[in-house]
Amino acid sequence: MPEQKTQSQPFSLPRLPDVWTLAAVVIGLVVLAPVLSVVWIAFNPTENIWPHLMATVMPRYLATTGRMMLGVGLLTAAVGTGAAWLVTMYRFPGARFFDRALLLPLAIPAYVGAYALVDFFDYSGAFQVGLRSLMGWHSARDYWFPTVRSEGAAIVVLSAALYPYVFLLARAAFREQSGGCYEVARALGSGPWSVFFRVGLPLARPAIAAGVALALMETVADYGTATHFGVQTLTTGLFSTWLTTGNAGGAAQIAGVSLTVIVLLLGLERWSRRNARFHGSARQARPVEPQPIRGPQRWLATVACALPFAMGFVLPVAVMTGHAIRKPEAWVSPGLGRALVNTLITGGLAALLTVGAALIMVYGLRLRGRGLPRWILPITALGYAAPGAVLALGLLIPLAALDHWMADTLAATTGWDPGLLLTGTAAALVLAYALRFFGIAQGAVDAAFGRVSPNLPLAARALGRSPARVLRDVYLPLMRSSVATALLVVFVDCVKELPATLLLRPFNYNTLATRVFELASLERLGEAAPAALLVMGVGLIAVLLVARNEG
Repeated sequence: MPEQKTQSQPFSLPRLPDVWTLAAVVIGLVVLAPVLSVVWIAFNPTENIWPHLMATVMPRYLATTGRMMLGVGLLTAAVGTGAAWLVTMYRFPGARFFDRALLLPLAIPAYVGAYALVDFFDYSGAFQVGLRSLMGWHSARDYWFPTVRSEGAAIVVLSAALYPYVFLLARAAFREQSGGCYEVARALGSGPWSVFFRVGLPLARPAIAAGVALALMETVADYGTATHFGVQTLTTGLFSTWLTTGNAGGAAQIAGVSLTVIVLLLGLERWSRRNARFHGSARQARPVEPQPIRGPQRWLATVACALPFAMGFVLPVAVMTGHAIRKPEAWVSPGLGRALVNTLITGGLAALLTVGAALIMVYGLRLRGRGLPRWILPITALGYAAPGAVLALGLLIPLAALDHWMADTLAATTGWDPGLLLTGTAAALVLAYALRFFGIAQGAVDAAFGRVSPNLPLAARALGRSPARVLRDVYLPLMRSSVATALLVVFVDCVKELPATLLLRPFNYNTLATRVFELASLERLGEAAPAALLVMGVGLIAVLLVARNEG
């Protein structure tokens, strides 16, 4: 028989990752490193106090955090969804104003709202003083007033600061729906409440769930508000265990519980949308036409929108402005100037580092193809979901060990002791900010890359441009606006961040946020007011930018 010849297949080596892909993987692992550090420390503590925590404080921390989450979740869902429905579907006095104004509480850190509420409604505050003067009362025994420093007040303050997450997403969902759906429902005899519960709410449910999940994650991460109201949550317990008892392992175990709660929230939010598939018509849908509200009900709609706006924005701004006017010398305090400079430096460096790393990572993953982003991109959002105190704990302990090793090595080899180069300076703070808010930058940058036509970089590569030159000459000029927005948003979040700053700042190093916290904790709100107004002013710039881009 003639010998059969088989054609051998050419042997091809697997494509090795290039520099961009390696950089993307390294950045993703660095973002995840603090979370892995917390898990490692929690399971390998120097002194295991987990049984003691479970027998004493952990049930109280879990119960309080659960009640806070339940209260904030219900209030933010009701207020955010209700206000979004009103301004989208109806015309009433002030509707156009509240359409934008209800976003403004996003500029107010929750802890500033807490200081303002206590200052205004406490026994010695303006409200009760005016009430006693009006009614002729002389002491607290003459009337009843709810306790201001309470868990319920903390829930109200957090809800007033966080409902814009739900409002923003729900309003967008209502606007994207077809006006024809509502016209058909009304023609079939459905009233306003029936239209809302049977048409509007089901269609907007995924957006509402996402907004509530964001509010709940911020509630778990909160420290300033809970501390001011004396509420013992998982985050305050982490601070207490680490700073008071000095037990890093116990703090890591509490941090692990906080991470578990966050992961459950993320999983629950995704599960709630598992079968939710809402699609619009292929043809151009008719936009929703707001209906006028007749009679006294129109003023009820105005009041319903004015209350959260007043509580979340007007009250904090008015209280802090009043204190700043009554104590003008606080504006020229040397401590305020140093805190402002420190905030600008750390926030600016962190914003540049975060957005720059996001550009490198997203570009590297896009060069590699479709396989790698599936597991790299989701983990980068975990830093933003994790509480700042958790990331600070996971970052500080390994950085401190690295700091001491570098100092000992240099001292042994050169005789020069450099001190603590990372944890002894603001470097650790900048790194913590970058890891904490990397998810925001990554999302903005990834969306910006997606808006660039793929034909442009392909043409540049065909003309011999290197990947670096394609990024510089093609992508960045087209993404300039999105990159600038990402820088601003990350900077604003760095300015407002409190828990990570308190744990990682060097000795005698204040930012605007920590200056507000320290002075307000000492009941020196007049001195804290200028720093609080500066923080709110920076936040307001970002909120107005978001509102302008929406419009």
